[in-house]
Amino acid sequence: METMPALFLGHGSPMNTLEENGYTRAWRKLGAALPRPRAILVVSAHWFIGATAVTAMAQPRTIHDFYGFPKDLFDFDYPAPGLPELAGEIAEVVKPHWVGADQDQWGLDHGTWSVLAHLFPKADVPVVQLSINALKPMEYHLDLAAKLNALRKRGVMIVSSGNVVHNLRRVEWNKPDAGAAWAQRFDDAVARQMSEAPADILKALEHPDYAMAVPTPDHFIPLLYTAGLAMAGTDAKALLRGYALGSLSMTCYGVGMEGVNCEEADGAAALPRGVPPDQTNI
Repeated sequence: METMPALFLGHGSPMNTLEENGYTRAWRKLGAALPRPRAILVVSAHWFIGATAVTAMAQPRTIHDFYGFPKDLFDFDYPAPGLPELAGEIAEVVKPHWVGADQDQWGLDHGTWSVLAHLFPKADVPVVQLSINALKPMEYHLDLAAKLNALRKRGVMIVSSGNVVHNLRRVEWNKPDAGAAWAQRFDDAVARQMSEAPADILKALEHPDYAMAVPTPDHFIPLLYTAGLAMAGTDAKALLRGYALGSLSMTCYGVGMEGVNCEEADGAAALPRGVPPDQTNI
């Protein structure tokens, strides 16, 4: 069976689900070029809990885990089926790490469906989510990712969804398509590390702009899963570069995506006006 690619997607605002812009067009183009997987395993920034778990329900619900957005976004549904047996496979390949099977609590959050709506708009590929264990050190996530790499040879595409730079308290409304100097410095440093030595991605934590770019780890940790998959021998290539609102990086990476050229995009969906950015939960 063909080894599936792996992706890290900077998802930005949930409104990217409904809008057509430079990023969503690039995601649709990317989706058209991807092989059809047996299933998709997603590591989303928005399932950040005190345990390692995977969704194991036959029909995961669409979770609208945000505030202050238009009704059309709350009405959006991504009815992809689950694949309960994949939970058992994951538990086996990551041993001795423990992974619990979530049969009724979570589902697909917007970190997952906001990008899959463009990559696989028919929602006809089974989707399973892996939680981010907030109690574990950064090294744990790299090791877990390296073990998950075996699934790519079984037809499972691994998609990580977050943002390399994600600081909602530093949003600049007058910079819809630009990144602040500190955001660009950190994003560029991460891009170099991912292309040259993804196994050493934790060096990014020593960067002088890390604290500003990553005030909380939830959106950054998904990148570690892509870096951990790249450790198997394929460098992580930047597929898409860009910024939003000064303090969000929209950079996307691919592993096993040879022949796909890096693009720059603009026009990412904005946050809703009148709602404090730190209350939108993006």
